[in-house]
Amino acid sequence: MDRVHLLIRGRVQGVGFRYFAWERARELGLAGEVRNRPEGLVEVIAEGKRARLQELADAVRVGPRAARVSTVEETWSEAPPGYSGFRITG
Repeated sequence: MDRVHLLIRGRVQGVGFRYFAWERARELGLAGEVRNRPEGLVEVIAEGKRARLQELADAVRVGPRAARVSTVEETWSEAPPGYSGFRITG
């Protein structure tokens, strides 16, 4: 299974970014999690079909209206499924 780990920097906390990522991931049928990190960024780990993961990565580059994304760091890998469903964890 394909997996992408995304670290999103910019004005991404306090603007509905986790909900935005959660909603988009669920629409795409992906599993994983999204959370705020203490250093002010948002972290997404998602599993699924590569094309769907790429759609999620493209969506978080824009984010919700109030967000201002400056960079997105992507790390791609293959791994056995580790999640069921997609959740907001922190």
